[in-house]
Amino acid sequence: MPLWLELVIRVGGVLVAFLTLPLLVGQAEHKVMAHMQGRLGPMYAGAFHGWAQLIADGVKFVQKEDVTPDEADRAVFRLAPAVALVPYLLVLLVIPLGPGDLVGQPLDIGLFFVLAVVGVGVVAVLMSAWASANKYSLLGGLRGAAQLLGYELPLVLAAASVAMAAGTLSLPGIVEAWQPWWLLWQAPAMIIFFVAGLAEIRRPPFDMPIADSELVFGYLTEYTGLRFAFFLLAEYVGIVVIAALTTVLFLGGWHGPFADAQLGWLWTLLKVAAVSFLVIWLRVAFPRLREDQLQRLCWLVLVPAALAQLVLTAAVRVAL
Repeated sequence: MPLWLELVIRVGGVLVAFLTLPLLVGQAEHKVMAHMQGRLGPMYAGAFHGWAQLIADGVKFVQKEDVTPDEADRAVFRLAPAVALVPYLLVLLVIPLGPGDLVGQPLDIGLFFVLAVVGVGVVAVLMSAWASANKYSLLGGLRGAAQLLGYELPLVLAAASVAMAAGTLSLPGIVEAWQPWWLLWQAPAMIIFFVAGLAEIRRPPFDMPIADSELVFGYLTEYTGLRFAFFLLAEYVGIVVIAALTTVLFLGGWHGPFADAQLGWLWTLLKVAAVSFLVIWLRVAFPRLREDQLQRLCWLVLVPAALAQLVLTAAVRVAL
């Protein structure tokens, strides 16, 4: 196969996943939350169980007026939604779906690349907050910056633990090195990574930067129409990315009972779906953390636990 054709197929596959999986997660969130809260929700779009409601919402956003505040920094204001989306697209390029060539672009330092790119999310938050010329947006942006910069540390430390256990920074390499007993040995790192990942994508109960009961809608207050929809899409893509990274780093990726080279991708998708469901369930089950509770959890619980897990991993590696 020519190199250019292989490149087109790989990038095309990643784009399809980028545009499809977040919609599935969004639809699942609407329906799962509706059932958990004992309500029907929209049931007409698409006829069967309202399956096309999210598509209808997208069409609605496209038709809405795109409003930019008079005092806003227009260039930065309009660029912020793209900055929120692009890092997740780049991350999906290096996450393996299955063994062999089922990855957009395999990198020997894939984990390092992922952690570096995910950290760009704070830039989009600050851009939208500062450029909106709105005090509620600015307060939400400052909260978001403090949250993202704080939770970046336990996220990196937890990922470093499993990378040290596998002896590689390659994401396919980590999956290849994974063993079932890691579910116990690396369980603290998995919990820390998952919780910190929720905070990184600002999902409830870590949604203080938005806090609609306090800040209208935080750094998103002034956004309308398609630009607002891009931020929502970034949130759902973030769920897919965190679920996929949790799957690849801690749940064995394509490994599973009766798994082979042909069905590995199915196990990966099933695990991603299960972790995504957990993200949705947490939104319904737990109230929003206060700012002091959020920072205390990060610095007094997650960071010490991540450091202890890192020491444990180093000790086990030396012993083996």
